[in-house]
Amino acid sequence: MMAAHETIDHVTLTHLVEAGAVRAAHVIGQLGGWAVVVEYGMVERALTAQRSRQVRLFKKMETLIGYLSGVGITRFDVDAANYDPATIKTVSRPDSRAALKKAHQAAAYDEWFRAQVEIGLKEADDPNTQWVSNEDAKAGWAAKRAALAKRAKRGAS
Repeated sequence: MMAAHETIDHVTLTHLVEAGAVRAAHVIGQLGGWAVVVEYGMVERALTAQRSRQVRLFKKMETLIGYLSGVGITRFDVDAANYDPATIKTVSRPDSRAALKKAHQAAAYDEWFRAQVEIGLKEADDPNTQWVSNEDAKAGWAAKRAALAKRAKRGAS
């Protein structure tokens, strides 16, 4: 692969493609994924990752094709001589399992809650629904509390 100083970033590549200056694109298999080398003018440059400024490696060919299509490169050649899928490192995200479980639980609760609200609204709109005033409800609960207190008093003696 090329030395790190012979690189091009995403912004520059996008400008070169828009200007029609890119003559060719080469996808090159590396240990750990696929790299992109672009030709423009009389030079070749490897695409770098935006944050690390290291040569960007795509783990999946589908992702790479999507990237190139997105910047306007639809034709390229592939050199898979040094590609070894066994060397591709995958990132394990154990925290994502818990987050996904929480998201599913929240969605299930939201679905249940919305169904309960819908039932309540239908009941409220039903002309056969019998309404109880706040005063009647308070009086009914006061009578129940008094009866329970009386029973508790009898049981304690």
